[in-house]
Amino acid sequence: MGRPKEFDVDEALCAALQVFWRHGYEGASLTDLTEAMGITRPSLYATYGNKEDLFRKVLDRYEQNHLCFVAHALAAPSARCTIEQLLKGYADVLTDPMHPPGCLGVNSGVGCGGEGSAIRDELIARRSLSEDTLRERLERASEEGDLPAGEDPADWARYVMAVGLGMAVKATSGATRAELHRVVDVALKALPAARPVSALGERIAAPDLAPS
Repeated sequence: MGRPKEFDVDEALCAALQVFWRHGYEGASLTDLTEAMGITRPSLYATYGNKEDLFRKVLDRYEQNHLCFVAHALAAPSARCTIEQLLKGYADVLTDPMHPPGCLGVNSGVGCGGEGSAIRDELIARRSLSEDTLRERLERASEEGDLPAGEDPADWARYVMAVGLGMAVKATSGATRAELHRVVDVALKALPAARPVSALGERIAAPDLAPS
C-alpha cells in the first residue's frame, strides 16, 4: 500500500490559491507554491498535476468559494437587481482584506503569454461563459418587459463585464470597496428604467405619445 498523504489536500489548494491570486499565474513560481502549500514538488505533481493543472483546480476553487454570490444575483427579480448584485458582490471580493486585492483571473491574465498562453485561453473562455450566462438572464428580462424594447441584452452583458474588469484593475491599484461601490452606482445610471408593474404584477404598457 502507498504511504498516505502527509498534508491536507484542500488546505494546500487554498494556499496555492493565495499565491496565484497575489502573483498571477506566471509570477507564481513552483518554489513559491510548494513553500506556501507545505509540500514537495513530487507531491505537487502527484496530487495536482503540473502547474497548469494546479491553476485550473485553483480557478475552480476560486469560483466555488469566492464567486458564489453570482448564482444568487442571477436569480434576482429584475435585471437592475441582478446587475447591481453582480457588480457589488464582485467589488466586495476584489477588496476583501482577507485576500490579495483584485481578481485572480485578471491578475493572472495580464501579461500571460508564451507558456501561459493556454491559461490565458482558459481565462478568456471562462469570462465568455460568464458573459453568456448574464446575456441569457438579460434576454429573459427583455422577454418579460423588464429590459426596455430596443435594448440589446448582449450589449448590456458586455457592458457589465467591462465594468467588472475595470473594477478589478482599480482594486489591484488600491481602490477601496466604497470607491468601487460608487462606480457601480454610476454604472447603474446608464441602465434604462423598465416599464412599471401593475398591482396584478403585469407590465404597464408605455403611453402612446403619437399625435392624435
